[in-house]
Amino acid sequence: MLPAIKILLCAWMLGSLISELGTGAYLGSLVESTAVSARWLIPMLFVVAGAMAFATGTSWGSFGILLPIAGEIMGAVAGGGELLIPAFGAVLAGAVWGDHCSPISDTTILSSTGAGCNHITHVNTQLPYAGAAAGAALLGTWCSRRRGPEYSALWSPSSH
Repeated sequence: MLPAIKILLCAWMLGSLISELGTGAYLGSLVESTAVSARWLIPMLFVVAGAMAFATGTSWGSFGILLPIAGEIMGAVAGGGELLIPAFGAVLAGAVWGDHCSPISDTTILSSTGAGCNHITHVNTQLPYAGAAAGAALLGTWCSRRRGPEYSALWSPSSH
């Protein structure tokens, strides 16, 4: 339990630092200057979160870094506020997918050890299933991009 608490404390500190430095606003201004639609940011956030978690082997670290940045980017671009929840979902799904596929993830290492198989063999057997799940999740992020605000309203507290 103590390692999880330490990770969360570090993530909160990093989130505060990112906010204080204005990283999300800066990246939001870069996105605005390139004229990327807020709706395209959702699939992009999924891919970035997946790549980051795969490279670092941690979904929690990716959450801590990308969620505050995604929130500030979506707040800075036109129409982004309406798609904030799907953007957060894309970050969460992408980071969990990247962590699951990562050969340096603690959960992957423990799973292969628990199964009593070669570590890389375990990673290779998981990739097709994780790839199919990532494809379905990416399709879902693309659908939320296509449908727009009325799609994100399905998750808003006021619609229940």
